[in-house]
Amino acid sequence: MTTTGPLVVNDDQKVEVMQHVTSSSSSYEKKDADDPEALAKFPTPEGNKTSNFYARFRPYILGGIAAAILGWWISATVLPATRHRWIVQTLWAWAFIIIIAFRFIPNSVVTKPVSAIWEPAVERPFFKLSYRTRLGLGWFCLIAIVFGSAFGFPLQDNTKYGDRAISVLGLFVFQCGFWLTSRHRSHIPWPTVIVGLFLQQAIALFVLKSGAGFSIFRWIAAFAADFLDQALAGAGFFFDPEVITKHWFFVNTLSAIIFFVAFVQMMYYLGVMQWIIRHFAWFFFKIMGVSGAEAVVAAASPWIGQGESACLVKPYVDLMTASEIHLSMTSGFSTIAGSVMTAYISLGVPPQNLVTSSVMSIPASMAISKMRYPELEEPVTRGRVVVDRGDSGSEQPANVLHAFSLGAVFGLIVAGQILTNVLTVLSLVATINGLLTWIGRGFGIHHLTLELVLGYVFYPVAFLCGVPRAEILRVAQLLAKKLIANEFAAYLDLQAITNGPSPLSPRAFTIASYCLCGFANLGSLGIQIGVLGALAPSRGKVIASVALSAMVCGFISTLQTASIVGMLV
Repeated sequence: MTTTGPLVVNDDQKVEVMQHVTSSSSSYEKKDADDPEALAKFPTPEGNKTSNFYARFRPYILGGIAAAILGWWISATVLPATRHRWIVQTLWAWAFIIIIAFRFIPNSVVTKPVSAIWEPAVERPFFKLSYRTRLGLGWFCLIAIVFGSAFGFPLQDNTKYGDRAISVLGLFVFQCGFWLTSRHRSHIPWPTVIVGLFLQQAIALFVLKSGAGFSIFRWIAAFAADFLDQALAGAGFFFDPEVITKHWFFVNTLSAIIFFVAFVQMMYYLGVMQWIIRHFAWFFFKIMGVSGAEAVVAAASPWIGQGESACLVKPYVDLMTASEIHLSMTSGFSTIAGSVMTAYISLGVPPQNLVTSSVMSIPASMAISKMRYPELEEPVTRGRVVVDRGDSGSEQPANVLHAFSLGAVFGLIVAGQILTNVLTVLSLVATINGLLTWIGRGFGIHHLTLELVLGYVFYPVAFLCGVPRAEILRVAQLLAKKLIANEFAAYLDLQAITNGPSPLSPRAFTIASYCLCGFANLGSLGIQIGVLGALAPSRGKVIASVALSAMVCGFISTLQTASIVGMLV
């Protein structure tokens, strides 16, 4: 990408970074990014000697790795202890083998035959149609999958088709709300919205109605959670095991953030993150028309969390447009992290509900955010991304360990920002509750709090999600608890209700577990502002101005996911 388009910069620092990114991109435009030989010539941080050695023995090194992966796949598929997870093993093993193979095989071997069929048979006829006609076809497909999901599957338990119809109504009302409150209704990218909502519905069908889909996403969530849990080994050096098992935010969550930021910095140094971002940028540009940076953040949020996901595009946060920042924050608010998923499972929440909700929120957060805050500028990472290694600053990593160490220091800064923001936001909520309680006693109301007020405010919201009428108020109060406190406190209340004398019905429990599956609460508002503020200090005003809107969008995104699930249960 050699031009910046109408991108608006506000200070000299952005201009310098923009010039650096543009010059780096220009050098890449001269090469084919998919050309294995061109990639092999790219110098590695260890110097020309290491680079020449790798270039000389590259076929043997990659061939040996592919052979090892193939052997592992055969062994894991044959052995009884691992045979049951053959779907996930096959997916990942052959994905890596294919990636290695295409380091030597030209992409044209696949792209040319596909293009020869796709372009004349699908692409050209489709784009010969007028924009309104194409948009009409998109709406027709979206409506068809919505009503097909709601009324095309057998009823479960005591559910009626009327209950599913209410969930369809809720989905419609949520979309109308985003359209009415959009910052720029005339600039809403309707193809992005349609594709995002369609993908959300398709993922629900794939995961809820397909055993293979659920197995794949459950494995991804478990892998991410296990990876972030490795940070507890470091935390265990400073705290005893009893403290670790209490899941304190200060110990568990902040430790995972510091470790992950350091790890990402190391992956940037090795060039791994550049590869991931570049490919995500291409896919989502083709499918939904969003930029590479916001696509990566949205796709990573369900697995690594709202704080860590923004660190994946650290070099670009300072250059993000207001719409990109809004989408990045929305995606974080609409999902939960793999690191806390095990804690919710221990509270009795079905893991398939957590996995499905988080995955469905990836395209949903994109569609919702672009309706609420359409793009008016030209993102730097739209279409194709060339990620800066971060080597041009005053502290250039000397090697991998040095990059990891510098990342750990930056992770400490991010964790400190999160800690202070969460502490102050929750203290402010307690202050407001104290004031409301004092005022309420003058009217004879002794427990007037934000949770109590919002519980009645959310009554129609819970109804539109498809909750049975007799249980709407209890679910609405759970939503209020989640928004004011956090989802962990709400899941604790849900567990108490489930183990109490009057538990929720299976339908109400399922919808409630989906409604609560997101980080949209006032405490997370502090986390988002803290993380993005640390990554891009010059964008502090923009971050603060869109934060509340993003939190509301993320909150409704989880409700929209619950409505879609209400069509299928």
